[in-house]
Amino acid sequence: MRVLQAKSIADQVDEILLERIRSGVYSPGSRIPSESELSDELGVSRATVRSVLAKLAANGFVIRKQGDGTYVNEHVHRASAHFGNLWDLTELIAGNGYNPTIELISMTRRPASEEESLVLALEAGEELICLRRLFHADQRAVILADNVIPISLLREPMDNLDGGMHIREILDRYFHQKIAFVLTDIRSTVLIIEAQKFLGGDAGRPILQLQTTFYEKNNLPIALGLNFFDDSFLHLSLAQAWN
Repeated sequence: MRVLQAKSIADQVDEILLERIRSGVYSPGSRIPSESELSDELGVSRATVRSVLAKLAANGFVIRKQGDGTYVNEHVHRASAHFGNLWDLTELIAGNGYNPTIELISMTRRPASEEESLVLALEAGEELICLRRLFHADQRAVILADNVIPISLLREPMDNLDGGMHIREILDRYFHQKIAFVLTDIRSTVLIIEAQKFLGGDAGRPILQLQTTFYEKNNLPIALGLNFFDDSFLHLSLAQAWN
């Protein structure tokens, strides 16, 4: 198998190895091929393979044993999210064993609030693009997600924006911004009526709220997210590697 040039080589190798882990090609506790074997198979440098394995180890997917090789974490199948990608809602749903889909509810523009202006380092009154989207696990609505992005970052016509895409793809394609890291704040709250219309159940029932701030490589904030997460249906457990 040879990787293609649509994405960065490292990203493609990362996706290939993650899929093999999730699908059981590399089963929990098993030893995966060596750096040289993967390098030969995928047609990439050993340095690329080494960096991808280091990332997988940092996120708890694999365990690297010096002088012995790299092994799939025996407990990886029990975790619905990993430290490095908790903000990735589609992966979180997939980690629970469901097929994730995204439904665009609305796309509007409005002035930033005082708090949003502060977090996003904007001038008062600067406009935001606001995306409200509903994430489904198979056919069930499980996460209501609101994302706001400064309109000043927009590089393509707003009418062309596909709200059903992954937030990473939206920021990359329409804003020419790449996510470098994300800060996620997890809080327990109650289901407000506005979110209850989409997620169902009783208003006022306990629910998780995930607040996310997306940053680019120079540590500048590029987007905010507020997500209501139905943990009565989705299981949230984290895997994080410790050095």
